[in-house]
Amino acid sequence: MDTADILKKVRQIEIQTNKLVSETFAGEYLSAFKGQGIEFAEVREYNAGDDIRSIDWNVTARTGVPYIKKYNEERELTLIIACDVSASLQFGSTDKLKQDAAAELTALFAFSALKNNDKVGLMLFSDQIELFVPPKKGKKHILRLIREVVAFEPQRKGTDIGLCLETLTKVMKRQGILILISDFLAPVESFSKSFKLAAKKFDLIPVILKDKLEEKLPRLGVCLDVTDPETGKNDLISLASGETNNTLHSYRTRLKEELHALFNPYKIESILVDTAEPPSDPVIAFFKRRAKKIRR
Repeated sequence: MDTADILKKVRQIEIQTNKLVSETFAGEYLSAFKGQGIEFAEVREYNAGDDIRSIDWNVTARTGVPYIKKYNEERELTLIIACDVSASLQFGSTDKLKQDAAAELTALFAFSALKNNDKVGLMLFSDQIELFVPPKKGKKHILRLIREVVAFEPQRKGTDIGLCLETLTKVMKRQGILILISDFLAPVESFSKSFKLAAKKFDLIPVILKDKLEEKLPRLGVCLDVTDPETGKNDLISLASGETNNTLHSYRTRLKEELHALFNPYKIESILVDTAEPPSDPVIAFFKRRAKKIRR
C-alpha cells in the first residue's frame, strides 16, 4: 500500500468514525468509563434538597450556618489500545480483513476518547512488541495511531498476547483503560498469567475479532492444501465430509470456554466483532450495557 492509498484509507475511516462518534459514541463512552476519582472543589451553603451526607461539619460549627462540600470528578482518563498485528489478522473471507476491522475499532475508541479529552496510546504486537506510542491528546496524534494500524508492516508473524500485557503492566505507571484487540487464537495458557496481572491494574476490555470462515467451512468435494500464516506449517484438509467442521467446532467451543474462565473471575465482558458486520454495532451495545451497570 503506497502513501496515497494509506492517506485515503485513513481519511475514509476518519470521516466514517467522526460521524459515528458525534452521533452516538462520545456520549456512550462518557457514560461507560468513569473518571479516576473525585477532587475537592469548594464549600457552599446548604440548600434544601442537598444530600446531608455532604455537610462539612467543621465549617458548619465555625459559622453556625450549614455548609456542604462540593467535589468534581477527575474526568481525564488514559486509554491504551493494544492491537494484534500478527499474520492471522491478514485473513478475511469477506471484503474486510481482520486488520481492517482492527483499524476501524481503533478509530472508534480513539476518537471517542478525543471527544472526551482523554489521552490515547497505542501498542502493536506480534510475538514481539512492534510499536509503542505513548498516550497523548489531539487529533493529529489520533490520526497517527489510525495510520499505524492501517499501514504498519510487522517484522514478525507470530502472536504473544502475554508479552504485550506484561510489557504494558510494567510500562504504564498509572491505571487506565486497556482495549485489547486480537483474534485470540493463541493458546489461552500462554497469556493467562499476564492477563490476570493486567486485569488487576487496568480496566481491561478484550475485543475478539472473528471471521465466519474460521468457524465453519463450506462442504465441497475437494481437499485443500492450507498454510498457517504465523508458523508456515502446511496441512491438507478435506471439505468433502463434516469431520473438519466438527474438529473446528470443538476447537472454537473449547477456546470460548477457556476465555470465559479467564475473564469471568474479574467480571470482564469481552466485545465480539464479526468482520462481516459493522464493528460499531457490538461496541455500542457494550457501551450501553456497561453504562447501565454503572448507574445501578
